[in-house]
Amino acid sequence: MYQQAYRRKLTTADQAVEAIKDSATIVHGMANGEPPALLGAIARRVRQGDLKDLHIFTFLAMANAAATILSPDLAGLIHNHCWFVTGAERDQVRTGKHLFVPNQFHQIPRLIRDFMEVDVTVTTVSPMDRAGFFSFGTVNDFITTAARHCGRLIVEVNRHMPRVFGDSLLHVSEVDAIVEHDAPLAELIPAAPKPEAEIIGRHIAAMVPDGATIQLGLGGIPNAVCRHLESHKDLGIHTELLCPGMVHLIKKGVITGRRKNRHPRKHVFTNALGDRELYEFIHDNPSMESYPVSYTNDPAVIAANDNMISINSTLEVDLLGQCNSEYLGGFEFSGTGGQLDYVRGAFNSKGGKSIIAFYSTTYGGEVSRVVPRFAAGTVTTTPRMDTHWLVTEYGAVNLMGKSTCERAMEIIKLAHPKFRDSLMEEARRMGLA
Repeated sequence: MYQQAYRRKLTTADQAVEAIKDSATIVHGMANGEPPALLGAIARRVRQGDLKDLHIFTFLAMANAAATILSPDLAGLIHNHCWFVTGAERDQVRTGKHLFVPNQFHQIPRLIRDFMEVDVTVTTVSPMDRAGFFSFGTVNDFITTAARHCGRLIVEVNRHMPRVFGDSLLHVSEVDAIVEHDAPLAELIPAAPKPEAEIIGRHIAAMVPDGATIQLGLGGIPNAVCRHLESHKDLGIHTELLCPGMVHLIKKGVITGRRKNRHPRKHVFTNALGDRELYEFIHDNPSMESYPVSYTNDPAVIAANDNMISINSTLEVDLLGQCNSEYLGGFEFSGTGGQLDYVRGAFNSKGGKSIIAFYSTTYGGEVSRVVPRFAAGTVTTTPRMDTHWLVTEYGAVNLMGKSTCERAMEIIKLAHPKFRDSLMEEARRMGLA
């Protein structure tokens, strides 16, 4: 019965997008959820003059979107609204050709459900099982909500997309059209570790108790943290992003999830991005569970696990303890993402810690990431009243409960020594010393 429904809905990418009309609002899967055949078919219709004035919503746009719907020659015909800026959109956002939509990641499903009218949702899914279910695979985030709150749902079946459990299943009866297109998933290979990352990794690992539940992002510092957690016991995962370092710790028996309050023995995430080993590991693995970002990033849900440790990064910190993690050179560089969600959730967890880690300098050591105050117009990602632990290669400081003057003195200790005198002088001018 399900195979009959599948064959009845199976079509080509060009035919699947024929029903899209001018001025339609389209939401597509993020990262490896970007469906290359469908996005390419939409872009072709626009280039042929057959479709115009589209409004497309993106998050963490990657190569497939960049090569199709976000191509610069389509900027006047496709209006891109991005919830998180990447290199695929950065120049267009800077010139106002693409629009940035401020948000907290966990709120995007509600924006879709209550504040938008989505005409079409397109996303990549895993092959259908014998019960008629696809899986959203490495992505869940907001696409599971968009799939069920749209006028037309088109899926692109890719045999490389892993089948993932949790709230990640989509029945063939919910789908309007099916396209088959096999394409390798994008892999994110970790860069060689910096010496500073190893130092920061040791600092943070020492702050993580056995039995803690952790959240990590991507990059050199999270990878270093994972390397220094290898002697820990019974860690758990409740994270926005599942990364290769976490899979390594699961395989070594460090991460078991046995002491989690919610979803014990299950590894919970909303997105997974990494290498082929990660994708193969999560495929058809009953210990891996994916949920919508409205659940994984809900601060109250995050706080429900005792000893919740969130580890995030930032671009710069001022002497008041504010963190700018998204604004660079006077323009939006990325987005808030889930940082504030986990900062607040982890702090409210019994025994929890919110940790924001960063290198003390940038541009080859010539620019301090600890600044007296942010430049005019710079946005604050994590407000000063939410900042808990800050960590650099020079140590770790806890800002909670400290006065503005005490905070400034603690933060200066995290700066590179060659910038500390000038920061202290600025602190005096600001009445903080």
